[in-house]
Amino acid sequence: MASSAELQRRETKPPRIGVLLFDGVKMLDFVGPAEVFHEASQRTAGYEIVPISVDGKDVVSSMGITVGVQAAAADIDALDTLIIPGTEQAPEVFLDEGLLAAVSELAARSRRVASICTAAFALAAVGLLDGRTTTTHWKFAPTLAATFPSVTVKADAIFVHDGKYHSSAGVAAGIDLALALLEDDYGADAARSVAQLLLVYMKRSGSQSQFSASLRGKPPRSSVAKTVTDRIHDDPTRAYTVDELAHYAGVSPRHLARVMRDELGLSPAEYVSTIRLDLAVARLEAGASVAETASATGYVSPVSLRRAFVGRFGITPSEYQRRFQTSRATVSP
Repeated sequence: MASSAELQRRETKPPRIGVLLFDGVKMLDFVGPAEVFHEASQRTAGYEIVPISVDGKDVVSSMGITVGVQAAAADIDALDTLIIPGTEQAPEVFLDEGLLAAVSELAARSRRVASICTAAFALAAVGLLDGRTTTTHWKFAPTLAATFPSVTVKADAIFVHDGKYHSSAGVAAGIDLALALLEDDYGADAARSVAQLLLVYMKRSGSQSQFSASLRGKPPRSSVAKTVTDRIHDDPTRAYTVDELAHYAGVSPRHLARVMRDELGLSPAEYVSTIRLDLAVARLEAGASVAETASATGYVSPVSLRRAFVGRFGITPSEYQRRFQTSRATVSP
């Protein structure tokens, strides 16, 4: 029987995350999530990150860069989390019998399993997603759905959670998923802190269109606030009234307003406006015109968008686009 000191050591040991690598792996698919877990060590008890390959040998990424690993799949016992990154060479890469055997064996020894991008093909191929819902990069979603009809594919989701299985859309969405896993483990404050440290959004609305909500808002604490904010995030372009949102949450308008103000620092109307403006920013950054942006984000006219935009940012939507339409540095003559 283990001593009390040994039991305490086990309890305080950081969660072990295995990252299954293979030739052709897309680097951002695993480097992005790994950075989230690594940075978490500055705010929490952190994680132990273990790079794994089928045979314990180093792998060559899709960029031609050799990536070192620490262990072979057969040498790994229990994992808290198994991360399987994707590849542009899907689904062919995930036909390899050795790789699929490693996926199946490691998944069975893991508390939870997360696929990034096209790695959903691997989980589906070994039957782990039968009857479940998943997502992948939008480019590969039709192929995944056609190849595995027993799997429900949410083609426009940033990430999906079904049982012990988590999946994310392409590349940068792996960071979103890693932040969600971090929040599950250490709480919203830790996830927000890491997101701010990495200069990324903590939570994006559930669309691969990349329309994102900002970090400014506090997370809702009560079921009332969460019900209402989830409703707004599901369709932020709708013309909500306080009475409608209150009825949806099963409370009075006055109670809803008080809860939203106490927990989020915003009235229901202000929260809707904040989310719409975040969506508008994403649209403008993607190159949409002001008129197109206003129409797509629930504003009755470009003038109403302009008014709201100037009120929050101090500049017009057009000026914002001119300032941020390129990331290239200005070269002086």
